[in-house]
Amino acid sequence: MPSFTYSVPALQASGPILQANLAVSTPLEEVLRDGGQSVPAPVAVTALVDTGASGTVVQEGIAARLGLLPIGTTLITTPSSTNVPCAMYAMRLIFGEGRIVVEGTFIEAPLQQQNIQCLIGRDVLVHGVLVYIGYINQFTFTV
Repeated sequence: MPSFTYSVPALQASGPILQANLAVSTPLEEVLRDGGQSVPAPVAVTALVDTGASGTVVQEGIAARLGLLPIGTTLITTPSSTNVPCAMYAMRLIFGEGRIVVEGTFIEAPLQQQNIQCLIGRDVLVHGVLVYIGYINQFTFTV
């Protein structure tokens, strides 16, 4: 089972933050390669594991950088608003130094005034085990 452990100084203050990459979905990558087209390079992001988020959210503009078109829309609720319409995209999330790859439908939303570009939600966490060890400023995710 692939797994990674991160040590984060001041884990309580910053939360479980990690470096990840967002990429086009595997099926789209295959279509592009078969058609002789170039595959967009993955986009490096700082991500926060958020057990309060039901779905994974990516910063506005990342889908455009990957050349993606929305596959649908959904309504989200934030701490300050309700029923916010957001586009959804098929993407691949790669983290744990490439050992963990999760394909999914991720929501694009503004993540304003934050030092992150992705919230990893329960739609990704459902694939594994998250262990948060606060007293030593570590967390582990195993798939």
